[in-house]
Amino acid sequence: MRDMTVEPDRPVPYREPRQARSAATLARVLRAAEEIASTDGLDEMTITGVAARAGVSVGTIYRRFEDKEQLITALSERMLERREEYVAERLRAAEPSLSGVMDAYAHALLQSFADSSSLFPELLRARGTGSLDRGARTITEIHRLLLEAAAPYTGQIRRSDPETALDTAARAVLGACFHNSVRPDPATGEEARLRYADELGAMAIAYLGTPDRPRTA
Repeated sequence: MRDMTVEPDRPVPYREPRQARSAATLARVLRAAEEIASTDGLDEMTITGVAARAGVSVGTIYRRFEDKEQLITALSERMLERREEYVAERLRAAEPSLSGVMDAYAHALLQSFADSSSLFPELLRARGTGSLDRGARTITEIHRLLLEAAAPYTGQIRRSDPETALDTAARAVLGACFHNSVRPDPATGEEARLRYADELGAMAIAYLGTPDRPRTA
């Protein structure tokens, strides 16, 4: 099983803007890229289309990015960092208990996957320059945030190996949220998502609060 605490390689950076005007242009380009990718998908997103949506020349984009792959890397950084920050905020605001932390985790993840339709799971799978897997870095960071938030409450876990059990629960909730985003009949609408997140949190707490079962032959 892959260790979720090992951080993958960082990407080769694109050219960061040094002036406020350049930064504003970059933000407009990335916003346009996100809008197109959210509706049409990453495969259908083109440099020409992004330039037209952002109101800049194609050359302006190529002065910042070498190719479409590097633009996707920048878009991934922008969107996935925002989701890491969102999960961190929700966990900081969680009720101070194991149940509160797991509930906040489930709700934050499900909302993150619901945002931008199918783009978030697509970005989690997208690979950038070289050995980069930006999605894996986000999963690693989200996992770390949960472990950090749950650390004060591990005494409430009744499994024989609390650390492994928490890792299992975190993976199960993440997998369920990912699956919901790609299934043909996802839980959509605020009420349905809230109910599903509640059920995921309850499932995780039920598992963590249940002693190990004896192994059968």
